[in-house]
Amino acid sequence: MNILITGGGTGGHLSIAKTLAISCKNRGFNVYYIGSTSGQDRLWFENCDIFKVCYFLESSGVVNKRGFAKIKSLYLQLKAIFSSIKILKKYKIDAVISVGGFSAGGASFASIISRIPLFIHEQNSVLGTLNKILSPFAKAKFCSFNLNGFINTSYPVNEDFFKFARDREKLNTIIFIGGSQGASAINSFALTLANDLLDRKINIIHQCGKLDFERIFDEYKNIGFDEIKNFDEGVKFVNKNGFEVVLFSFSKKLIKYIQKADFCISRCGAGSLWELCANRLPSLFIPYPYAAKNHQYFNALFLGDLCKITSQDKLNKDDFFDYIDNLDLYESSKNLKSTISPNGADEIIDTIIFKLDKKSNKI
Repeated sequence: MNILITGGGTGGHLSIAKTLAISCKNRGFNVYYIGSTSGQDRLWFENCDIFKVCYFLESSGVVNKRGFAKIKSLYLQLKAIFSSIKILKKYKIDAVISVGGFSAGGASFASIISRIPLFIHEQNSVLGTLNKILSPFAKAKFCSFNLNGFINTSYPVNEDFFKFARDREKLNTIIFIGGSQGASAINSFALTLANDLLDRKINIIHQCGKLDFERIFDEYKNIGFDEIKNFDEGVKFVNKNGFEVVLFSFSKKLIKYIQKADFCISRCGAGSLWELCANRLPSLFIPYPYAAKNHQYFNALFLGDLCKITSQDKLNKDDFFDYIDNLDLYESSKNLKSTISPNGADEIIDTIIFKLDKKSNKI
């Protein structure tokens, strides 16, 4: 069977694409990918051996653009559609799976025009613009939140987040994660808390993003540490009592840092949220205030009492320490186990195979 996966732009979409591709490849399917020259698609998949062939087409988002910029984006999407039609035909694609993001536009519309079954995954709790357009044409639609008309499955999370999961019992290490782009508000809040955390004998792991790395590095340096060590992904600061700050801009192996942490402060894109749930890491979520339709807030709200949500304009040091001082870390960690199961990708691919077999039998 020949499956084409499309979509990306940011780490959340690309993580789903990778996890679904692995599930397909494990079944012996030929897996292909169409993404964009923009965003992080190339960074993730240009030299990836999961896919037989990867294409990166020139495209950009259309939503929130006006005038000439919007016309240019529509033109690029149209070009991507025609290029995708040729690719689908060349490899005799049996089904297209869209994981969302502007990268998915060309191949998704090409599948509809070519009458190839289209399956879509909505990663967030609020339906994205592209998926809203594609929804009436999809053979099946998947989501891990309760969206009307969508098949509810566990979120397709990399199995390592389950493999290295553990119940947290004591707060020894806290991790700050701003997503694949970094987050200035989270970075600044980490600096606000740093001295107090170290005084409490709590180590810090900080993923700050590439754009903010130099500023954050200088700020930590000014705190005053006895030792500063470089390592392959970043810098380690060690104080006189042996407690440390591990600082890095980005890591493809974020799980190794999450595994060490006992509490997390993070944005709440769907990928990050479900990965933290899979690893059973209690978290304070700070929604990105400019996310489309405020979907990050609604993502975190779905977890109810299993997490803490604070808007970035209301971050307060005293409120934070009051929260963690009264948090039952073990119960919070243990209760996250029931939110997600480790077979989300397989659930989706099983359903796709069933739908395709059903179609073949009708023919």
